Amino acid sequence: MPVPAPRPTLRAPAPGWAIEADVVVVGSGVAGLTAALRCAAAGHRTVVVTKARLDAGSTRWAQGGIAAALGEGDTPEQHRKDTLVAGAGLCDDEAVGFLVTEGPDAVRRLIGTGARFDTDSATGEILLTREGGHHRRRIAHAGGDATGAEISRALVEAVHEAGTGHTSGSAPGRPAASGAAGRGTIETIENALVLDLLTDAEGRTAGVTLHVMGEGARDGVGAVHAPAVVLATGGMGQVFSATTNPEVSTGDGVALALRAGAEVSDLEFVQFHPTVLYLGRDAEGQQPLVSEAVRGEGAHLVDAGGVRFMVGQHELAELAPRDIVAKGIMRRMREQGADHMYLDGRHFGAEMWALRFPTILAACRAHGIDPVTEPIPVAPAAHYASGGVRTDLYGRTGVPGLYACGEVACTGVHGANRLASNSLLEGLVFAERIAEDITTGATPAARPVPPAHRPSGEPLQPHAARSAIQRIMTGGAGVLRSAGSLGEAAAALEALESAAARELRENGCTAEPCVETWEATNLLLVSRFLVAAALEREETRGCHWREDRPDRDDRWRRHLIGRLSGDRELLLRTTATAALQDPADEAGTVASVTTRTAAPEESS
Repeated sequence: MPVPAPRPTLRAPAPGWAIEADVVVVGSGVAGLTAALRCAAAGHRTVVVTKARLDAGSTRWAQGGIAAALGEGDTPEQHRKDTLVAGAGLCDDEAVGFLVTEGPDAVRRLIGTGARFDTDSATGEILLTREGGHHRRRIAHAGGDATGAEISRALVEAVHEAGTGHTSGSAPGRPAASGAAGRGTIETIENALVLDLLTDAEGRTAGVTLHVMGEGARDGVGAVHAPAVVLATGGMGQVFSATTNPEVSTGDGVALALRAGAEVSDLEFVQFHPTVLYLGRDAEGQQPLVSEAVRGEGAHLVDAGGVRFMVGQHELAELAPRDIVAKGIMRRMREQGADHMYLDGRHFGAEMWALRFPTILAACRAHGIDPVTEPIPVAPAAHYASGGVRTDLYGRTGVPGLYACGEVACTGVHGANRLASNSLLEGLVFAERIAEDITTGATPAARPVPPAHRPSGEPLQPHAARSAIQRIMTGGAGVLRSAGSLGEAAAALEALESAAARELRENGCTAEPCVETWEATNLLLVSRFLVAAALEREETRGCHWREDRPDRDDRWRRHLIGRLSGDRELLLRTTATAALQDPADEAGTVASVTTRTAAPEESS
């Protein structure tokens, strides 16, 4: 069998230590910890690698809740219809079917793990609320607006128990590995940035390299050898100046997957949350989110004159899908020359704010705003990546043994715009499906491990490139996009890439390998793909809004699939249909987008 060609890697020191495992899970949100717990319950030696603390990822920031057909009169079919509408014609119908039918039981298993959702004091039933795009109350929440924090707490506690050798039984309907049930454990490695995928001589997954940010026995660059790697690294919101994502969301999982040879899809569909607390024009980094649940409970979007401008724009007004609300806010801002709008929930009263939205109330007051007595200034900010590493219905990527779930993945569930509160559910459902695939023997238990270091590596971006990338992306690929703005962004990003490559080629110099330069390099790679896809898709659909192509064009009712060639060239092709998993998608034309991209007529 021919030896696979070398793939691009991050420039890094040789690993100074290594450990063995059956499964490596990278990320510690709802997707990562669920996958880890299920794998450990099936008897696998599982290692969780996380960039900060176990509870510091995106999950803990999820305020609204988790959507599932749990209420009386609600059905998976109704949930499916709302999901498809929000996805603007690009959801993979089969993937959505698995999400909505397996979702309710997955939530019940999450409760069995220890998550405590808000319940009716009289009946004990789970309290449900509405959010944008949902025609029924189906959002389960905890602590009012602290759902993610509660889910994270429960899963982290369960992982700590598993780490001591205690494991819970397999999830109902999920078989355990023969003769292995009850013997798996979970080891956690915190404050560790994953670098690259290790592969064996046949190109199959053999583990990861990583850098531990601290001191001790496992300090600096090391390796975890394992035949299965699950990417659950969350989003890439830090490519923009203002985002709801935590500082650690720098697209590391997507970048790793691209360098390893996996495909990505739908990166152009970045959801900008309509109601993020406006902190001024110069505000950067993570911004406080004002949950959609606030509108679900009856708060109104108004302009400075108190006019409810979403009324008449959509049948659901403020509860329209997020892309529609974000566009409505941006249009009103543009019409009035304003840099923000307002969310008015004064009619809730002090008691409701304190009981239902304590986290949001505290965040607003910390910035000098009291929602009880005044409207909240809000504006859209980067929130969620509907696209990511392309997977099948069991989370498998195109690299054998490499899986992805949660925000880092593209299962086809979200299409062109994620339905509110489907993200936690997707992480939960597809993490369980990945664990099932690993457990039933699709991934070998062991295989020879290759040398853990390749001396070559791509040129690294300096730390200062991070803020430059964010400015480029915010200006050219934000809520409002056009061929002109995207073209300028693509050129600016390519200039950063070319400068670093030229410096290495001509002078043998590159930025020093460290966390900051690795992150900046990852941000640049995912930004280049995002802009290329946004430039290629010449229409407005879902959360991709092209000012120069304001209408939906169903010639584009298909997915853009991207991959990185061995010499770091960006390649894009289209699927043949809207089904992300359609085998006929190989009919799509492959085109280099480093210098140009093909129009839809050329790729038919």
